[in-house]
Amino acid sequence: MERLTFTYAGGRPATRNAKATLAGVVGSGNLEVLVEPVAQDGAMTIEVTTAAVGFGRIWQAVMDDFFARHRLGDLRISINDVGATPAVVSLRLDQAIETYLGGGQ
Repeated sequence: MERLTFTYAGGRPATRNAKATLAGVVGSGNLEVLVEPVAQDGAMTIEVTTAAVGFGRIWQAVMDDFFARHRLGDLRISINDVGATPAVVSLRLDQAIETYLGGGQ
């Protein structure tokens, strides 16, 4: 297992009620994403635990794209992965944020 952490500063507060949101299920070729409100001075922290070791640069690119599109802050996102493709990771992240924000931004 590999653990990666990405932190992005300068996000806008993700306003919603203060409940964590879980999207997805860890299973063969899939992943789960947990979104939690955490005061971080506008930062977003993404922690990835993955069985696919050695793909840090790809994870970095997917997380950079996600933050560029959403620019949210005061969130901690935890990802548990068992080998999902980058496209599935991106889709699951979008699904988790949309659910967290109550159906849209």
